[in-house]
Amino acid sequence: MFEVMLDLLGVACLYLSVEYCLKNQSTENLDDASLIPFADDPEVARRVELATGKTINAVAPEEAKPGWGNVEI
Repeated sequence: MFEVMLDLLGVACLYLSVEYCLKNQSTENLDDASLIPFADDPEVARRVELATGKTINAVAPEEAKPGWGNVEI
């Protein structure tokens, strides 16, 4: 019984801490955060934009510098 009470207390603490951390976030901020994983691949960003209708500010991947390419050993 004691273990069940500790589990319930742990779940309640987790829930309350997440609620506390997210209390000042707006829906727009949370939507923008959910789209961050797609921002580094422009092709995937376009597909997600077509599927969701939300705009993603995609960033092109960084080009390899001369002399910093694949090195065969």
